[in-house]
Amino acid sequence: MSESTATPTTTTPTTTVASPARLADDTTQGKTTIAASVVQKIAGIAAREISGVHSMGGGVSRAFGAIRERIPGGGTGGANIAGVQVEVGEKQAAVDLDIVVEYGASIVELARAVRRNVITAVERMTGLEVIEVNIAVNDIHLPQAIEEDAQPPVVSARVE
Repeated sequence: MSESTATPTTTTPTTTVASPARLADDTTQGKTTIAASVVQKIAGIAAREISGVHSMGGGVSRAFGAIRERIPGGGTGGANIAGVQVEVGEKQAAVDLDIVVEYGASIVELARAVRRNVITAVERMTGLEVIEVNIAVNDIHLPQAIEEDAQPPVVSARVE
């Protein structure tokens, strides 16, 4: 007697930043497509709206972003949203965020607020279901006074 077992299939978002996503509201009057870069921008703006988020991206992406902003025409485009990666399917989206948190903020509460705001903004503006928002806290921004105290004192040469 042989048993046949059904293999479960999982549908995951497959669209990358470069390709548009189709929405489920295709009608005889036309269809709506939303570029993944649009979802990326919405998620980035929604994350920055939360008090306690100092900046987005890891150290390297922030440095490249600062350089890119100084180049004329370099600060525009979906690929320039530091710290935000998205995968967009026909009906769903997944978001990955890299953030820098202000010192003193509760990281757990901040992550909840960011996640809630990103999900609300993306779903409201695009109609896509956000299946997950992964948040990686890469750094903590210290106030200027603390940063200055943390720097080792400059030692002058004993001999000139």
